Amino acid sequence: MVDAFLALFDWYHFGLLALGTGLGIVVGAIPGLTATMLIALTLPLTFHMQPVAAITLLIGEYVGGISGGLITAILLRMPGTPASIVTTFDGYPLARKNQAERAIALGIMASVAGGLVSWMFLAGMSPALARFALQFGPWEYFTLVLMALVMLAALTQGTLVKGLLAATLGMAFALPGIDSSTGRARLTFDQDLLLSGFGLLPVLIGAFAISQILRDAGAPPLGKINVPKGRLPVQAADLRTHGPNILRSSLIGTWIGLLPGIGGNIAALVSYSTARQLSPDPEKFGTGHEPGVVAGETANNASIGGALIPLITMGIPGSVTEAILIGALTIHQLQPGPLLFQNAPEIAYGIIAAYFVANLIMLALMWSAVRWIAQLVRLPRAGLLGVILIFCVVGSYAVNSSFDDVWVMIGFGVIGLGLEAARVPLGPFVIGFVLSPIAEEQLRASLMLSDGDVLGILERPWALAFLALSVLTLAWPAIADRMARRRREAL
Repeated sequence: MVDAFLALFDWYHFGLLALGTGLGIVVGAIPGLTATMLIALTLPLTFHMQPVAAITLLIGEYVGGISGGLITAILLRMPGTPASIVTTFDGYPLARKNQAERAIALGIMASVAGGLVSWMFLAGMSPALARFALQFGPWEYFTLVLMALVMLAALTQGTLVKGLLAATLGMAFALPGIDSSTGRARLTFDQDLLLSGFGLLPVLIGAFAISQILRDAGAPPLGKINVPKGRLPVQAADLRTHGPNILRSSLIGTWIGLLPGIGGNIAALVSYSTARQLSPDPEKFGTGHEPGVVAGETANNASIGGALIPLITMGIPGSVTEAILIGALTIHQLQPGPLLFQNAPEIAYGIIAAYFVANLIMLALMWSAVRWIAQLVRLPRAGLLGVILIFCVVGSYAVNSSFDDVWVMIGFGVIGLGLEAARVPLGPFVIGFVLSPIAEEQLRASLMLSDGDVLGILERPWALAFLALSVLTLAWPAIADRMARRRREAL
């Protein structure tokens, strides 16, 4: 761990971390652009970097992207990122009361505090969980991936059926190509394009960046923005006043971050609802109440640290952005999971160290430059989308120097737009695409070890536990409905 921190204070790695955090803040402050889109666009640029440098840059973008969304959420009532939606509930009313500086100051304080608390869990839990996960075999990993997909489908916004449909569709798109076990082509429909399957980068860029460009192309221009001019008023007493709220929201954010595919927006909403229920003045929430801003911003930043824990310990993405980070590790021939601490400790501990330092850099940049960052929303939307589109095309083409990848990117952009128009969540689709090869590989290995006997799973207690949780998650809506009906009949 100490070596990882020392490596970050090398001018090159520290510069990349600062650059990534700054870019993340800028992109997060522009409505419609997200940290996920930024990381997907930056991924091709990391091909020729050393793995530590690439991960350092991407972690900085992740932290900055989530935090930057609070600026326009407070000033314009337009969340820069989905994770900042809850911040609009009380942040914007505070700005309307001429307290924009106060709202932004509280948001920055809460963001940093939530990030640092979740870092403690990341640094403390990850090595122990990785050692525990070393006991897992193929059955455990297969059922763990299955549980992650089922929980993701059940807990994302929308119905369980739509979540399962999205995850299944993502897994289906991962099937075309050469079967790794038999060496035969499958589901290629005699198309040479499909022999190598759909590339991860074109799929990610298309699903997130192109679909977002298509959505934003017809959006109206932003209105006038009143940029804060005074200093950001926050004192040590504010930390004491909001301390219990920050601690509670950090724990909620970290825990929800651990759940596969949930994300900062759900963490912020649960934290906000909890703060309101426990408040002596719940009627003030939504009218410009400071605890509302603190609860939302603390939780959405704490969810980052929570989501990184399953990524580096078990290779399971805690959110869609983590799915892209898995792609980044794969590009550099690294397998996320418990062996990461043994085979590439500089990467595992580098992620932990980079997350801590990125929060401090985010504090410095946001505190000193928020007035100028807020001006970015005045950029012409058409020019901004045009530049992003160029990056999308160049990034997809650069993967294999093939224009086929650009067509794949465009195709998945249209698919992503169609899924969201049908209110089918995009998160399960992408994570299903990423996890499908892992699930297939582990299932094949399991069946080979048991000579094709599926009942071999009965000899693996943890695998049975993961499978039971999957079944319970699927059955829970029906169980809850039946319990509610019985309660109504009893009355």
